[in-house]
Amino acid sequence: MTADPQLSISIVVHNQAALARQLLDDIAALGNQLSAEVLFTVNTSESLPFDSLYYPFPLKIIRNKNPKGFGANHNFAFKQSKGRYYCVLNPDIRLIGNPFNILIEYLKKHCNGVAAPQITTHTGLIENSARRFPTPLSILKKTLAGSPGLDYPQTKGVYKPDWVGGMFMLFSRTSFEAVHGFDERYFLYYEDVDICARMKMKGLTVLLCPDVKAIHDGRGDSHHNLKYMQWHLRSMARFFTSTGFLKLSVLPRLRG
Repeated sequence: MTADPQLSISIVVHNQAALARQLLDDIAALGNQLSAEVLFTVNTSESLPFDSLYYPFPLKIIRNKNPKGFGANHNFAFKQSKGRYYCVLNPDIRLIGNPFNILIEYLKKHCNGVAAPQITTHTGLIENSARRFPTPLSILKKTLAGSPGLDYPQTKGVYKPDWVGGMFMLFSRTSFEAVHGFDERYFLYYEDVDICARMKMKGLTVLLCPDVKAIHDGRGDSHHNLKYMQWHLRSMARFFTSTGFLKLSVLPRLRG
């Protein structure tokens, strides 16, 4: 009888299977450094440029009859997973070494919750993937500023931002269950902000670990696609009317 893996990795593709193949190859290259399974969700119909039996880890293919949102896809994959830790990865992530085992150790030391690596571009620029909870005013200021910079100064040690980006989030299984996973009312965008807010309200920790890095090639669809922009605005409005926003952003500012 095969033992359950330590880590379950969830990847969702929308006509991105060729891109995700590079990520699967990165995971495979880790060999016996990692005890993992991969749950690979094909959200829109497409052929896969690889054989699931090729990889040295269990690879389960999930095909949707109809497209689902970010949260619904990863929640469904979680229900099929067996690992003690659960990692959500965008298909456009590329690995630098083995970030998973180090992030798991950080979670063990800091009361579980969710941990993320420092995210960079292919050219080494640091992405603003660890942020303070947004407010309508902060979003307006950032929009007017054009390139507002990083929300947190980069440090050498682990730190605790308000939230980390959904392109790479590693949860303990118990913490993901404690908040009942992602809120599926968000179809796309702000699921990461919301789940971090709900974790903080449960006393769970959100970590950014700068000594662990991964590369992200984000497309920024909401900036040039009307459909994505509409999803972004709807998700933003939902978060600004949520209990998490009131308790963690509005009330602390009122108390001064």
